[in-house]
Amino acid sequence: MKNRYEALLVLNAQGKEESVHDIVDRLESEFKKEGAEIEQVQKMDKRPFAYTAGPLDAGFYVNFIFHAEPELVDKLKSKFKLDPEVYRQHYQRLREITEKKERKEKPAKKLARSK
Repeated sequence: MKNRYEALLVLNAQGKEESVHDIVDRLESEFKKEGAEIEQVQKMDKRPFAYTAGPLDAGFYVNFIFHAEPELVDKLKSKFKLDPEVYRQHYQRLREITEKKERKEKPAKKLARSK
């Protein structure tokens, strides 16, 4: 059964700012090649980190929302861990989108009148 996931990837594009679009396209094709169905890709531009925990002080944030089998998330984590252009990654399972049921409007309650 496929679940809905969100993957937040921080890209190390230091010195390669022009090629960020190509990196995102390559990562999207990696998701598809492994069997994930991409629902949405959000490119959130370059942002500085709250604190510096390594050689970089900023990174390009990209958010992928996709449908995949649970085992695929572990496979993607290990694959992107070896990719030098993926600086950080975070995966989260999302709730499935459900159709909202129309609510039946209840008649308004009558207020008691004081005499």
